[in-house]
Amino acid sequence: MEEMVRRGHEVHVFCPRIDNPGEIAKKFGIRLHLFTTWKMGRYAALRNVKYLAYPFFLERMVALAARRVKFDLIFSQHAISAVAAGKLKKRLGVPVLMNFPDLLTGFMETWPSYVMPRPVVRALMQYEAGLPVRHGVAGVLTVSDTLADRFAARGFDRHKILPIYYGYAAEHFPFQPRRPAGSGPAVVVMHGSLDVHHLGPTALGAIRLVTRERPGTIFRFVGQKTAALEQFLVRAAREIPGFTFEAPGFVPYAQVAGQLADAHVGMIPYEESAGTHCAFVAKAVEYVAVGLPAVSTPLQSIQRYFGDDPMVRFATFDGDDFGRALLARLDEPVDAARARASAARVRAELDWQPLCARAVIFAEQTAGNA
Repeated sequence: MEEMVRRGHEVHVFCPRIDNPGEIAKKFGIRLHLFTTWKMGRYAALRNVKYLAYPFFLERMVALAARRVKFDLIFSQHAISAVAAGKLKKRLGVPVLMNFPDLLTGFMETWPSYVMPRPVVRALMQYEAGLPVRHGVAGVLTVSDTLADRFAARGFDRHKILPIYYGYAAEHFPFQPRRPAGSGPAVVVMHGSLDVHHLGPTALGAIRLVTRERPGTIFRFVGQKTAALEQFLVRAAREIPGFTFEAPGFVPYAQVAGQLADAHVGMIPYEESAGTHCAFVAKAVEYVAVGLPAVSTPLQSIQRYFGDDPMVRFATFDGDDFGRALLARLDEPVDAARARASAARVRAELDWQPLCARAVIFAEQTAGNA
């Protein structure tokens, strides 16, 4: 939004209720249209039901506003709003650009089959990946090359897709030289949303092996204390003798780097699914930015970007293999020069400012072509 406003555009944001809307609108120079019928958000009650209903209300909100304002481009952010945007293209005759920060329905592959049967998941993924073709949109932004390939495979013109990856605010993640854990307690950190697909058999098996082989290792989970995290910690404490953890809870974005400062390794033990393979995980970017070596499961999107980067190692979707990779990283000194080079690369390519400039230029060209 900042980049759009900086380039002289009038920006109307249609979104769920937020705190201090007047202050936010003034700060960013935007016009807010808030959905207030019910509470939305990642941690809201009955989240999935609300997500299904929200696009119908969102479409109506934009259509009503369009009676007073002539919109030149509809920019949808996420699959949920893409449903509304697709319908608005036909209703208003306005070019639509869809931005997909992930393959949302793909994460459901890690849910228990009795909660989300596999045929239903496959149908939902096909529906989501088919949105651009179904509505004939002008262009698509994706979080990764892997996700771009999915839309192209569903028939959308690859030349109308721009993978922009997923950025970070470089000023909040300064580089810090690292020392190996040595003989003291090692700290393994993971931060983010901490949902089911983050905390599965791979994470549990890795923690079991590391705790057995290197007693006293501290596992730090930085993020909202979700039900998935609470259940995981209870199970790990029950099944793994000597399991030691820290769970500071939600930490404001600008303070996350402080939780990484004394860590020795960052971990990304995502379980395998179409959603995780398509995601460009911000954790990896932020670990590399601060000079923290990391271990990840072999997520396709991350491998395509960090495959040759010495700061990110890849283990299989197996707890023991992942645990051995963590132990190897704990014992290995960090090459300061290579760490700085990796950090400089993500700062140059993935800081929000250059990333968003590419995205908005693409949006302008897309709207102009349409």
